[in-house]
Amino acid sequence: MPYFHVVFTLPAAAAEIAFQNKRTVYAILFRAAAGAMREVAAEPRHLGAEIGAVAVLHSWGQAMTYHPHLHCIVPAGGLSPDQARWVACRPGFLLPVRVLSRRFRELFVAGLRAASARGELRFSGALAALAEPAAFAGLLADLLGVEWVVYAKPPFAGPDAVLAYLGRYTHRVAIANSRLTRLADGEVDFTWKDYRDSGKTKVMTLGADEFIRRFLLHTVPDGFHRIRHIGFLANGHRTGKLALCRTLLAAPEPEPSAAESYRERVQRLTGHALDACPECGGAMQERGPLPRRPPTPRPFWCDTS
Repeated sequence: MPYFHVVFTLPAAAAEIAFQNKRTVYAILFRAAAGAMREVAAEPRHLGAEIGAVAVLHSWGQAMTYHPHLHCIVPAGGLSPDQARWVACRPGFLLPVRVLSRRFRELFVAGLRAASARGELRFSGALAALAEPAAFAGLLADLLGVEWVVYAKPPFAGPDAVLAYLGRYTHRVAIANSRLTRLADGEVDFTWKDYRDSGKTKVMTLGADEFIRRFLLHTVPDGFHRIRHIGFLANGHRTGKLALCRTLLAAPEPEPSAAESYRERVQRLTGHALDACPECGGAMQERGPLPRRPPTPRPFWCDTS
């Protein structure tokens, strides 16, 4: 089954609200993207089917600036409304991105409006004026008046490509160690791709404090799930729906995989061997677990307030 890569991006004004209200706005982002995909796909003139997706939240660009967006992996088809057949996409085409982006915009703005009515949004600093209802309503009108960016990349080459993508992409942080090239004199050098200059790889130098500031921009609220499943891949009914999809596609049931350790699983998904020394490449041997330290008694503190 081919899979598409769909990306939902927030405009700058919405991203500023997200930064000050991460838990609330990130949840709206997931709901709006999921709703847009499912609603547009369900329309008979587009696909007329229930689709599924895996969505991953990212909030950074190549220079570690704040840029919240969702990466979605979407199978190239879905279940018919009566659940009796598989509806395949047209070759190389998933859904019309202009229709998708406008529905995403409507759902996101409606989510912001509802969150404000419930008192879930807080504004400070440069956004403090948005605490006034008139100013906030004006911002929502502005957001509805601009085009939002949603695009769908051509399908992956096959299941191996999908697994490789997910393995190296879902649990990324804002920058990988491999991009760091120098740390000296209170500065950090790292490589980045300048997509405005034909994707050329360049080196950026930041002061250590600015580097740390940018890295910390991308922390997520405690307990927030950055990976979510949508449609027939949703957790509540995924097992049954996937079995139905395989039946309709006359696809064989996957063979049960042999038990593998977490080291083997990481190497299979990412190509990175955890038992290889990162310095010399030699094999590391497991010597045994480290003993637990006894708990440190806390000093007595009397709260007399």
